[in-house]
Formats: sequence, C-alpha cells, structure tokens
Amino acid sequence: QVQLVESGGGWVQAGDSLRLSCAASVRPLSLYDMGWFRQPPGKDREFVAVISWNSGSTDYADSVKGRFTISRDNAKNTLYLQMSSLKLEDTAVYYCAARPYGYSPSTVANEYAYWGQGTQVTVSS
Repeated sequence: QVQLVESGGGWVQAGDSLRLSCAASVRPLSLYDMGWFRQPPGKDREFVAVISWNSGSTDYADSVKGRFTISRDNAKNTLYLQMSSLKLEDTAVYYCAARPYGYSPSTVANEYAYWGQGTQVTVSS
C-alpha cells in the first residue's frame, strides 16, 4: 500500500512562491512515476505536472509551464512542486499521485492508483 502525504500549502499573495512536498511511504520510490494534480473550487481535478521514475522526463500543463517545477528525491522518498509567480487562478487543492512506472509519465489522473489527501493553496490579490 502506497501512502502519500502532501504538505506546504498555504495562503499567499499573487506573485509569491511556494513549495509543496509529498512524502511517500513506499520504498523504493523509483518504481513509480509521480505527478501533481489540482482541483480548483467548483471545478474538476486537473493535471499540473508529472515526472518519471528517474526524473528523466517531465511534463507540465500549459497554464503552469515556466512557473512551476516538479522534482523528486528518491533517496528521501519525496516529491516536490516549486511554484513561483503564483496567480489567483492557481488557487486549488493540490494532490500528489503515484503509479507504477511506465513508458512515460501519464498526465491522466485516472491512470494514477495512489493519491494523497491534498493540500490547500490559496492565492490572493
């Protein structure tokens, strides 16, 4: 059983930066592709960023490209999301997710078997 616990969310102003972390219980984490997804208020869950098991491949939603950076430290069993130049529309509950590694990390939420409980990010003007 894979358990994922997000942290680092909070209330920030537009233009600020924030780093989310996701601690995973599974070892070795290198067996899993991982990703960040978010659910804005009143909307469906959406793809943010994904990273392959060895950090060799990443992908980002167009809305966050150039502002967010996904990374992982398999030795620490931790996934990160560095967010900068935050915008009001980045307000959402952010979830980390994991799935056994494949040919490339998927951007489709339904293909991830394991999810954290989410952490709230609120961006104000």
